Amino acid sequence: MKTLTLFLMVFFPVWVCGQNNIKTISGYVYQSSDKTPLPGVQVQVKDHPNQKTLTNASGYFKITLSSNDKILEFSFLGFKKREVTIRKQTSIKVYLDEDTHTLDEVVVVGYGTQMKRDLTGAVAISGKAAGMAPQHYRMSHHAPQDFNTESYSAISENGFKTSLSNPLSTFSIDVDAASYSNMRRFIQNGQLPPKDAVRIEELINYFQYPYEVPKGKHPIHIQTEITTAPWNKKHQLVKIGLKAKPIATDNLPAANLVFLIDVSGSMQGPSRLGLLKTAFKLLTDQLREQDKVSIVVYAGAAGVVLPATSGDNKTKIKAALERLEAGGSTAGGAGIKKAYEIARSQFIKGGNNRVILATDGDFNVGASSDAEMQRLIEENRNDGVFLTVLGFGMGNLKDSKMEALADKGNGNYAYIDNMNEAKKVLVNEFGSTLFTIAKDVKLQVEFNPSKVKAYRLIGYENRLLNKEDFADDTKDAGDMGAGHSVTALYEVIPVGVQSKFVKKDDDLKYQQAGSIKNSAELLTVNVRYKNPGNEESILLSHPFIADDTSLEKASTDLKFAAAIATFGMYLRNSEYLQDFNYTDLLTLAKAGKGEDKEGYRAEFIQLIENARLIKSSKE
Repeated sequence: MKTLTLFLMVFFPVWVCGQNNIKTISGYVYQSSDKTPLPGVQVQVKDHPNQKTLTNASGYFKITLSSNDKILEFSFLGFKKREVTIRKQTSIKVYLDEDTHTLDEVVVVGYGTQMKRDLTGAVAISGKAAGMAPQHYRMSHHAPQDFNTESYSAISENGFKTSLSNPLSTFSIDVDAASYSNMRRFIQNGQLPPKDAVRIEELINYFQYPYEVPKGKHPIHIQTEITTAPWNKKHQLVKIGLKAKPIATDNLPAANLVFLIDVSGSMQGPSRLGLLKTAFKLLTDQLREQDKVSIVVYAGAAGVVLPATSGDNKTKIKAALERLEAGGSTAGGAGIKKAYEIARSQFIKGGNNRVILATDGDFNVGASSDAEMQRLIEENRNDGVFLTVLGFGMGNLKDSKMEALADKGNGNYAYIDNMNEAKKVLVNEFGSTLFTIAKDVKLQVEFNPSKVKAYRLIGYENRLLNKEDFADDTKDAGDMGAGHSVTALYEVIPVGVQSKFVKKDDDLKYQQAGSIKNSAELLTVNVRYKNPGNEESILLSHPFIADDTSLEKASTDLKFAAAIATFGMYLRNSEYLQDFNYTDLLTLAKAGKGEDKEGYRAEFIQLIENARLIKSSKE
């Protein structure tokens, strides 16, 4: 007993002392400019980089550190990194300043010295006789509801097809990138996205790849590359890249743009209407004298806020944007009808005639079903007026509806979650976002059964076409803007490789493997496209002979695309992801980072790190 007492007397103080060396710090991180919470901020112990966490949707964090650790680092894209010295406090509030360097790059110009206070008041709306009144655009006093009503189309992952029985793979190209920025929003808010929010082709096509620019008469260039599939070393990964001819902004045709802006109650808040205003101001700065802008808004009803105005009158355009406020229900159908009416009345022959719809997609008054909205847009697209859809907000984002509207409107869909994304879509990629250079672009890949046992297209599940649709010019497909690149990946099982994903073909009487034409080609890529003013498609063909397939010798861009596909398959819990770990994924992504002038690839690498933190916190 004396021995036990002595042991406790010696051990207990040491144990208590050890416990006192550990402390927990909690707190909130806010944006200093408007005191709003910042989700997704990385909080890290300075002297122990692996000891880190993320703020949640309310900007809250909790982290454990030893008594020797005195400094916490706070970092978030678009904001200045901040260090905070921890003394005796256990709870802190941290305010981050926006990165002035980033702000200088996207600063709104052409506004003169006019102050925001000079722009207050309701916007007069033309057509008051129809019952319109400014109060339709005043902000509701009720905050958006907290429950989540976001909607996504269910995606059934593409499986393997044997090239002997199904040598042709046909699909429409997809230049949308909304899924990537939406996925980023989830991870930065401290949670993994629902799997149906992840469209892998949009993750891949969020990034521009330095493909060879078209040099001949065709506006599209095709290139191919092959390597080993990172998640299954017995399989191969084929990359097909398309590059559209770039056009300098000064040489773009005159634009007739109609800003169609949702100012319903669901759009209130800095991440919705506030961010929307900033985004459209950035776009306004890209306009020229020959361009013109009209603004239509809709809430309980639709009305014209700004009649057609020259692009060089930036102050007038921005003043109309600044005065918009949110409130009311959503008459989406009426708004789209009004926008198309104005676009047709201001039509520029040979120009860029386009409606730009900005919304959270929550159409709940009028023509509200997906089918009704799609028919409305299909009836107008043949008049030469295309549609771009910009998604905003969280909690009630109708992703499935907005993707469908953009697809039917011969346009593209982007999700704007922050100012940097607004800059990317509406400044850096101005031409590709808003000017179509080739429409109804379809791919049909023919696989050689003597080389390829089976294949599967990664992503593009909602863009698949029947093989006979390829040559049918009445079938709608995706469009490519000036300078756009499109990437598609195929996972390929070579002949002779056994796989649990491929069943043995039944013996066929009229089609035998021995009668297959002997060729060194792995596959042939066929592309059909239409010039924007024509309805007859043009055919391009590109045969591909595979060379070295080692991952080490793959190009930087193929390594990066492979890393994105791997991450997308992980987020979707893909059954085809046979071999996955975060260490290998990070190594591959970093090997594919390349020059990365804009920092987009570095941001993706950070998302992988954040996803690992989120996953580990739930285990």
